[in-house]
Amino acid sequence: MLFSSDAARAGQDDARSGTDRRRIDRRSEERPGNDRRCGDRRRAGIRQALLATAVVALPHLVKPAPLDSRMNAIPPRRPIPHVTTTIDSVVGVPAMHAYDDLIREASTRYGVDATLVRSVMQAESAFDALAVSRKGAMGLMQLMPDVAADLEVDDPLDPRQNIFAGAHYLRRLLDLYRGNVRLALASYNAGASRVNEAGGVPPIPETQRYVEQVMKLVDSGRATRKTD
Repeated sequence: MLFSSDAARAGQDDARSGTDRRRIDRRSEERPGNDRRCGDRRRAGIRQALLATAVVALPHLVKPAPLDSRMNAIPPRRPIPHVTTTIDSVVGVPAMHAYDDLIREASTRYGVDATLVRSVMQAESAFDALAVSRKGAMGLMQLMPDVAADLEVDDPLDPRQNIFAGAHYLRRLLDLYRGNVRLALASYNAGASRVNEAGGVPPIPETQRYVEQVMKLVDSGRATRKTD
């Protein structure tokens, strides 16, 4: 079957015009796909906004435990006791009278004249509680180690123990020599064996000076006490 060229061209024009028409028709129609994607983006944006809002608002929605319950959960600390002191003034006490109370108490307990105890203390250590001699005598009354041990003194440098032990020792010596103060003093300085050997104050210059010194202190102390 034969066709003319004009017919062929007309068919081709119709075919092209049909294609163009379909393109025009598609462009003129609404595209639901694009609208769906825009809707998805809008919903995603809304979800992100809601999530951000929830994150910001979440700490405020969590209520902390009441203060009382938290305080009860922590064990309370015990208060630490402390003492504060203030010193407004200082009054110095002469060394000769620093131990008057202890001297009176010891002399009352052992029945020894307080003036004699104070005089022996002055001659022995000049009221130095920490005095230690080259021979080992210790404290205010200069107790020898054997005397301190015999009188059960734990700390010879403790003023109370030392004064009480010295007064006790003087009481023993006074009883030994029937109240003779000079012999008791000589024995306190040189030892009872030397006094017994000499039958009195031994001829030892140091002991003789010691006895005279203490007796003068006793006389001076008694004279002062009478005038007070």
